[in-house]
Parts: sequence; structure tokens; C-alpha cells
Amino acid sequence: MILHICGAADWAGVGDGGEYRPPSLGEVGFIHCSDFGTAHLPANALYRGRTDLVLLEIDPAKVGVPVRWEDGEPPHPAGIWFPHVYGPLPRAAVVGVHEFGETADGGFRLPDALAHR
Repeated sequence: MILHICGAADWAGVGDGGEYRPPSLGEVGFIHCSDFGTAHLPANALYRGRTDLVLLEIDPAKVGVPVRWEDGEPPHPAGIWFPHVYGPLPRAAVVGVHEFGETADGGFRLPDALAHR
């Protein structure tokens, strides 16, 4: 499984049988994703203070487009690679949607439902 952070309203706008197309798809040609061990990195770097986020749990086998593990955009200083989805994300490929908010100490961490997988 891979993960993608997005606004709850953006995901809610994807109808049954629809596809999710975030701005990054048009800007850089792919959808930024993470794995269970790295989702907190982009969250802490890019989404501090946001209270409207969800974490999409995606089955890469159901995406239907290439998923490539590559350097981040920009590359992570520790050389960590991230999964990138090279096309729109079909709603059917999302097997779970989890609220994703900052913890009381101000950082992001995986929701309890995902933390023990």
C-alpha cells in the first residue's frame, strides 16, 4: 500500500467511478505519494496548520498507471525515495480514507488504524 495526502474536500469531490487529479499531475506529471514510514515527512514540511487533511490508502495494483519509486520533488536530503503515480488516481484504487491531522505536539504521524501495519 502507498499513501497520498490531500484535502478532505478535494477527495469528497471525486464521485463513484471517478478519478482524482491533483494539481501536481498537471504540474510535474505525477501524484506525490509516500509509504507508511515516510508520510509524516511531506506532511510536516508542507501541511503544518492544515486541519482539513485526509490520508488516502492506495492499492498500487489497482491504479492502472505506472507507479515509480523516485527521488522526492525536491529530493530528500537523506536520499529517501517516494512512490509517484503517473496518471489520475481511480477512486477504486483507494482502499481506505483516514483523517490526518497534527498531533497535540504539532507534528503529523500515521493514524492509529495504519500505524500498526
